[in-house]
Amino acid sequence: MKVVRIHQFGSVDNLVLEDVPEPTPSPGQALVRVRACALNHLDLWVRNGVPAYRTPLPHILGSDIAGEMAEDCGEFKAGDPVILHPVLSCRRCEMCISGRDNICRNFGILGAHVPGGYAQYLAVDSINLVRKPERLSWVEAASIPLVFLTAHHMLLERAKLQAGETVAVLAAGSGVGIAAIQIAKLAGATVVAIAGSDQKLARARELGADFGVNYTQPDWGKQVRSFTKGMGPDVVVEHVGEATFPESVRMMRPGGRLVTCGATTGPDSGFDIRVLYSRELNVLGSMLGSLRESHRVAELFAAGKLKPVVDSVLPLSEARAAHKKLEDRAVFGKVVLEIP
Repeated sequence: MKVVRIHQFGSVDNLVLEDVPEPTPSPGQALVRVRACALNHLDLWVRNGVPAYRTPLPHILGSDIAGEMAEDCGEFKAGDPVILHPVLSCRRCEMCISGRDNICRNFGILGAHVPGGYAQYLAVDSINLVRKPERLSWVEAASIPLVFLTAHHMLLERAKLQAGETVAVLAAGSGVGIAAIQIAKLAGATVVAIAGSDQKLARARELGADFGVNYTQPDWGKQVRSFTKGMGPDVVVEHVGEATFPESVRMMRPGGRLVTCGATTGPDSGFDIRVLYSRELNVLGSMLGSLRESHRVAELFAAGKLKPVVDSVLPLSEARAAHKKLEDRAVFGKVVLEIP
């Protein structure tokens, strides 16, 4: 089968198109014929060799996967369309039993800890199979699993967003940002989209954002507060990290919640701890989401309450160009690889 693999960590030049044998499913696994796989910043981090993932080489990237069953497996029959829950878990530890399988003691991610979707076939634990919403194409379906799961968990499970609250969404043109805008609006919130270009802000408004702020302007935090009569947002969705985190904290209203799932520009927070306790701010970590939430996200797409946003589609053979687009941040929405 055709795959794109890395044999060493580093630049896009390390992405190699080659032929390898089809995987053989282990007991409890299913064989999926991959039709499309979307990119995430996670792909870039793994490709560059972030030590936290302990990724074995050679390795196949790709966490956002849509395809069809290659053979029968439980309730799924050969040819059934599926998307894949990207989180690997043991299903036995206390976290899994309590429904928090996203922080399982044996946590893993498809495409980071085990082979992912830059391949024609993938063997995956059968518990990770989720029925693909019929209304979505392969490309659209591949664009939703990781980012919408992440945004759903951030806003509804961690931040406990309520109708009528105001949400500030950093990196509004990213996959997580686009998902957060939609989920926040669905929950009845007012959304302030924050992005690095006016073009991205215009697109964010098309998705439902009520206001837009360009964070290349020095007073961007003050502008966000201006939409809330100087109080600041109830919830801040953060995953930019070092470049924006201090201002994200400063602009929060007293008692507000900041929820973060990443640190794209670096891990140092750099905020004044006195601001944290004197205003009773809440800073919440969020890691992907549970299997239950993946099924819920699929239901929302099936009902037409959420919509995918695809920036561009490239063939598997152009994985290097796809990575370059994501690295250059020249995208609004998801970059998706079609698998031949």
